[in-house]
Amino acid sequence: MKRFTACLALAAALSLAAAAIPASADPLKNIVLVHGAWVDGSGWKPVYEILKKEGFNVTMVQEPETSFADDVAATKRILDLQDGPTLLVGHSYGGSIITEAGVHPNVVGLVYVAAHAPDVGEDEAALGRKTPSILAKTDGAIKKTPDEFTYLNPAEFPKLFAPDLPRERAEFVARSQVLAAAKVFSTPLTAAAWKTKPSWGIVAGGDKIINPDLERWYYARAKSRTTEIKGASHSVYESHPKEVAAVIANAARNAQSARSAQK
Repeated sequence: MKRFTACLALAAALSLAAAAIPASADPLKNIVLVHGAWVDGSGWKPVYEILKKEGFNVTMVQEPETSFADDVAATKRILDLQDGPTLLVGHSYGGSIITEAGVHPNVVGLVYVAAHAPDVGEDEAALGRKTPSILAKTDGAIKKTPDEFTYLNPAEFPKLFAPDLPRERAEFVARSQVLAAAKVFSTPLTAAAWKTKPSWGIVAGGDKIINPDLERWYYARAKSRTTEIKGASHSVYESHPKEVAAVIANAARNAQSARSAQK
């Protein structure tokens, strides 16, 4: 009888212990990719194809680059369509967008790809002036239309933005630019999702559009898990898609547990 009672007590204890262990979360499957200024979502295609083969549900945002508010709204619109936990990825100016839009409840982690990551009250233009890039030191590289939209001089684009892409591809991207309103770069942020959500960062070691030292500083401040791809240009997502996709996939597999640990 005593043995039977002891067995019941042990069974009850094991039951309580099992109840105390939370059920494992469903694996994160949703990834949203946000492009940077002067380009569009088609540049993500090599990364998209790799992630899709690995079983992820990948969506690209096509933000209009008409204002920072419009671009954040376009990103949140796509996030609203996701059916569960989502990893939000931004390249270049897209980093500012995901920093603001990343407070969306579906977002459980952020990945910065050669990207800006300002804090509340900061804007990337001012931060860029403190740590200038080769682009910032190249006279006449950034052009502006009479109605205050910017683009990169097509003659300068291949060597500044995409020197490690095939020449024909770099020239095509130069001629298919999405003009960005000048004000998108100087709009202060009102939220900084990297303060409350885990983040990963990719430094493009040969970046001429954003100073790699600024990228390193952003990621160190955000306590991002950082990977540097030496020699890679600002077009790192196209020129090194395997390495970029590997960082994103790793982040997707670890974002939920990293967020729990962060809490």
